[in-house]
Amino acid sequence: MTNTARPGPHTDRPGSGLSASMRDAVSDSWAVRAAAGRQLAAAAEEPEVAGILARLLLDAHNTFVTRETAQALLLRWDVHGLRLVLAALATADPDTGDHLQAAVTDVCEQSAEDIERLTALVSTLAPDPDAGVREEARGLLGWRQPQGGCTY
Repeated sequence: MTNTARPGPHTDRPGSGLSASMRDAVSDSWAVRAAAGRQLAAAAEEPEVAGILARLLLDAHNTFVTRETAQALLLRWDVHGLRLVLAALATADPDTGDHLQAAVTDVCEQSAEDIERLTALVSTLAPDPDAGVREEARGLLGWRQPQGGCTY
């Protein structure tokens, strides 16, 4: 029996998914850009990919792209993903910022354990050399501190 299935844009060759997602990140379609953000989030530590993700987080045409990309980055539960989201928060317009903050809430604030994990990650970014990341991290830490706690 012959396999007539045609490979999709993200599965045609090993290693080609990243290239296809990078191309998809500039699509006219918001759905394709959102899917690219989800795919690219897995490689957020790569500088070229991080730049594309930064642009998708601040997508000028559709906040669904922003939110999907942010959620995928936050689901990594690492400094690379969180740093990109905080950097976007630092420069986002109010509407986009609301969607980024909602992604943080949706992914990272569903349980006491999530909040502890988020606090630990944010703590590593509080001294970040990027002023925007640093301020967003410190803001998140201050918001989560009990009264009489952190006074950044």
